Amino acid sequence: MTTLNRPGAPDGHVCGIDAAMEIIGGKWKVLILWALDDRPARRFGELRRLLPGITEKVLASHLREMEADGIVRRVSYEEVPPRVEYSLTASGARLNAALVPLADWGRERVAAAGTAAGAPAVRVPAPGTAAGPPAVRVPAPGTAAGPPAARVPAPDPAPAPAPVRGDAEQAL
Repeated sequence: MTTLNRPGAPDGHVCGIDAAMEIIGGKWKVLILWALDDRPARRFGELRRLLPGITEKVLASHLREMEADGIVRRVSYEEVPPRVEYSLTASGARLNAALVPLADWGRERVAAAGTAAGAPAVRVPAPGTAAGPPAVRVPAPGTAAGPPAARVPAPDPAPAPAPVRGDAEQAL
């Protein structure tokens, strides 16, 4: 990893959080971990599709760093065309399990922010599959919780109708 340790302790870390953040710091590493937790092995292209917005350069760099840190395992198959698969090591799986409470906290925070602002119910994904985890339905303020909602994609908002001008406005 290219991050330099901070002085303060013999190993350069102030505490356990500091050591963990050195491994998972950055915008994409936790999301890569989450995507790899879903299946035993994923190919580079699969990871790229699961993480919209990440560049190939950043994904390759993070995977190399995570492999060097012992979090990700890279297996290269001698085939034509060549095939490479990435998976979590035992240490990576333990790290991902440690992130579950953080994900729960984040979902609760998003849900609370939506209901505090008076917005309608927010659908926040729960841990599960990367392609469509089960959703948690958070009721809007002043409504009963009721049974869990079926997983249905949210409708696209309809475009606002064009304003209609009266005869008097058109004459101006």
